[in-house]
Formats: sequence, C-alpha cells, structure tokens
Amino acid sequence: MNLPNKLTILRIIMIPFFIFFFLSDMKYGSIIGGIIFVIAALTDMLDGHIARKYKLITTFGKFMDPLADKLLVCSALICLVETGDISSWVAIIIIAREFAVTGLRVLAASDGIVIAASWWGKIKTITQMVAIVSLLFGNWPFESMGIPFGQAAMYLAVLFTIISGYDYFRLNKQVFSGMS
Repeated sequence: MNLPNKLTILRIIMIPFFIFFFLSDMKYGSIIGGIIFVIAALTDMLDGHIARKYKLITTFGKFMDPLADKLLVCSALICLVETGDISSWVAIIIIAREFAVTGLRVLAASDGIVIAASWWGKIKTITQMVAIVSLLFGNWPFESMGIPFGQAAMYLAVLFTIISGYDYFRLNKQVFSGMS
C-alpha cells in the first residue's frame, strides 16, 4: 500500500478520535478534537499532492479518498449540530449534496464517465473547511470581537454547496439521458 493510501486510511482512523475528544467533557477536549480535525483535513491535501506528484494514483485511492473526506466533514457537521453551533438544516443540506453528487459520480462511472472536481466544488470545500475549523475552535479567530465569523462562513459554505451541487448536475445531465 502506498503512502497516499495510508494517509487516507489514517484520516478515517482519526475520525472517531476527533469525535471522542471534541464531544468529551474533558478539559481541552474540544481543542484536542479540533486539532485532530485539522490534521486529518491536512492529510487530504497531502495525500492528493503526493499521489499526483509521484503518480501513485490507485483505484483504492480514487474510491477511498473522497469517502474519507465526506466521512470527516459529515462527522464534524453532526458534532457541530450536537453542540448547537449549527442548525440541523445546514448539516442536512451539505450532507444531502454530498450524497447526491456521489450518486451522480457513481452513475456516471457506470457509463465510463469520470466527473472531475469543479471550481465551484473546490470553493465549496474551502469554505466548508474554514467554517468548520472556525466553529470547532469557538469562532476562532474572532471569538473575542463578537463577530460571528464561523456562522457567516458556514452560511457561505451552504450557498456554495447548493451552487456546486446544481453545477455538477447541470454540466452532467447527459448521465441521465439513457435512463428509463
């Protein structure tokens, strides 16, 4: 197993530790959980970079890397709902879009079509990560100023989630053309 795939597996293994610490009542538990989330998110960038640079792209990686990302983000969103930092409708919209686009990709793949990540999808991912990290760390770096940065970033992430989901389906409607 190559290094990018090991990093993907590590990201999945880190998820229960993130959840445990973030939701625990132990002193600094939420900070430890937030740090674990950031490290896990960084492994996503690192494994992709290594896989592309050294041509280590595998079928396992193509399948597991996006799954690991979705598991990490969905776990964080559900934790933020539990702590009252975001509303459930925010998590539902983001998670529903992830399922819908994954379904579209699976359907396309069955016809030999590969749907690459779009710019809207990348913007969505960046805004989601910024919002999640800010909220995991108590609205960092604006907690002392009373500016609801994390909340605003999350609403922006929802907007980009909807736009990117629409864009994926608009650009790939041919996937549905042969269905009966």
